[in-house]
Amino acid sequence: MRVAEVQALMRDLYGPRDAARGAEKTFLWLVEEVGELSQALRGKGKHTKEEEFADVLAWLASLANVAGVDLERALEAKYGQGCPRCKAKPCRCAPA
Repeated sequence: MRVAEVQALMRDLYGPRDAARGAEKTFLWLVEEVGELSQALRGKGKHTKEEEFADVLAWLASLANVAGVDLERALEAKYGQGCPRCKAKPCRCAPA
């Protein structure tokens, strides 16, 4: 599934509900899912890593829909030419 397809799927499944909830509350749901992903990565969550990664991506797509952001376009603009700082693929920036 392409990023645009994920975003369209979330719009089709939850668009009116997400719009009614608004950006702030949708963001809070995303943060909650990131917390659940953190637990799954540490082996402490009740769900699998795969489920939690899917939830995080789904909520990010929903938030982008509410905010009017095309994720695929945003990713291409920021990362399509390589690292945003050094422009290399793979990145050649000094590790942080």
